[in-house]
Amino acid sequence: MGQAHLMGILNVTPDSFSDGGRHFGIEAARRVALEMVAQGVSLLDVGGESTRPGALEVPAEDEIHRTAPVIEAIRAETGTAISIDTRKASVAEAALAAGASLVNDVSGFTFDAALAPLCAETRTPVCIMHAQGDPATMQQDPHYDDVLLDVYDFLAAQVDRLVARGMARGQIVIDPGIGFGKTQDHNLTLLRNLSLFHGIGCPILLGVSRKRFIGTIGKEPRAQARGPGSISVGLAGLAQGVQILRVHDVAETAQALRLWAAVR
Repeated sequence: MGQAHLMGILNVTPDSFSDGGRHFGIEAARRVALEMVAQGVSLLDVGGESTRPGALEVPAEDEIHRTAPVIEAIRAETGTAISIDTRKASVAEAALAAGASLVNDVSGFTFDAALAPLCAETRTPVCIMHAQGDPATMQQDPHYDDVLLDVYDFLAAQVDRLVARGMARGQIVIDPGIGFGKTQDHNLTLLRNLSLFHGIGCPILLGVSRKRFIGTIGKEPRAQARGPGSISVGLAGLAQGVQILRVHDVAETAQALRLWAAVR
């Protein structure tokens, strides 16, 4: 974690907000994954359940059917780390058996009580993300006493719970969950103060790629055209010490990252 890393987003869903359907199917997902590896990702984040605002829960069986074969196919061709983006223990277990090496839980280990014990017992690295509410309802009326401190306290408490279960702190990544149960003002407050989260003592992952606030502020209604805004916010995060950027536009972000590093 002495340098910045890119996590490539691989949604194998028919309904994700930005790229739903594009990577749906083993061959399409495998091809895109290998392209991302060639473009410079350190991790591939495979998800089989859309978590866009308003999205409904996907049955675990469907999620497994979407993700496990894709992970197995990717693992057969690359040694790049693979993350499973899931809230469910059964999905994570199938993904780990297929070759995944990290569990990325957008619920911060609050959705499925069996997921934390699974990760602790298998010594699987994890990412804990903060979200207020679930995807179906999270953007209806998000509110906080103090968004910065509330998110910090949640992440710190969840890290402590996992450590108490036997997980090494060095295996835990934290994510403030930009856009997950947050207004535009909430997002901007978190982004201005990302350096605070280093106090928890874990690497920080930042996921802002193509999100709604970037379209609103950048005046770009098309999610697929928000690459420049996404890169701008990502580099601002790196300037505060963020270690991992979760991105859709891998080649463009990798180019920006190389120039950013050279100038610094």
